Amino acid sequence: MLDPHLSNRLRSGCVIPAHPLALTAEKNIDERHQAALTRYYLAAGAGGLAVGVHTTQFAIHEEKVGLYRLVLQLAAETAQQFTESGNCATPILIAGIVGDTDKAVKEAEIAQDLGYHIGLLSLTALRGKPTGSLIEHTRQVSEVIPIMGFYLQEAISHMVLPADFWVKFVEIPGVVAIKIAPFNRYHTLDVLQAVARSGRSSDIALYTGNDDNIILDLLTRHEFTIAGRTVAVQIVGGLLGQWACWTKRAVEYLQRIKEIRTRNLKIPPDLLTLAAQLTLANKAIFDADNRFVGCIPGVGYVLAGQGLVRGVFSLDPAEKLSADQTQKIDRVVRDYPWLTDDDFVKENLHNWL
Repeated sequence: MLDPHLSNRLRSGCVIPAHPLALTAEKNIDERHQAALTRYYLAAGAGGLAVGVHTTQFAIHEEKVGLYRLVLQLAAETAQQFTESGNCATPILIAGIVGDTDKAVKEAEIAQDLGYHIGLLSLTALRGKPTGSLIEHTRQVSEVIPIMGFYLQEAISHMVLPADFWVKFVEIPGVVAIKIAPFNRYHTLDVLQAVARSGRSSDIALYTGNDDNIILDLLTRHEFTIAGRTVAVQIVGGLLGQWACWTKRAVEYLQRIKEIRTRNLKIPPDLLTLAAQLTLANKAIFDADNRFVGCIPGVGYVLAGQGLVRGVFSLDPAEKLSADQTQKIDRVVRDYPWLTDDDFVKENLHNWL
């Protein structure tokens, strides 16, 4: 059961960075910089942290790597210390959960034991299984920890979750949120329509994971006609790899968008321009030209440039920067400096380290 205070904050919408993994050149965890990242996100105003997710590198879930508990524990302990020092409110802690049902349940138990509030459930290990199996898998994990559903883009997951899956998924009582990240308008609408039809639109918090469409997802009020009446649903916040860098700016974007939604203001043209510029930045950072092969190293490259991590190191040798990716990122930083939070990081980095 999710704490009511945290549940209200989740449903009101917040910035939740997908926490990266700080490594040494020897590919050991760099605890000093890992903790600095956590402090950075919380100091920037993030309302939660997602740890053990794609941006944290899925390899940490492998038993031979043995980093899952350690990485989750370090983030939770650092967040608690930062909170107790009066620097921020208690963040919503979200743990990435993967694997078949036995493994997923074990990871859920680890996350709950470490004080995590929600499990972000990846279904990629069940690729090819029928909808009924996916739903039963989710039910079993939700008996351990409240669930945030996860529609991961097909380029990474190699699976499409059909509309009828989401209709059944949102009926599960333990589902408290969904991260919508298919990078596809049609698939995004499948999720939104299922929530609208479920009668649970006030219970399930919708978060964008569409790093290619962040601001427009947050601005759009979606209306569906259900049995002759209009049902509106809103994506309230974001759980994003793109928000793992330049997080201070992300907080500012969401605050501005919330004011527009609350006061029913007209959307200013400059915000639409900003939306396109942010997508352009994501194109470079996430290595969209190469089917996102360099997305995790791309985030690491930005963070390394700010001094938040020592370098761009990955547990999986296949996860590396593409040939011209750094030049593309450097060009974005040079041409659109207002997208970065370099000054904020420079001013505070010594405190976080």
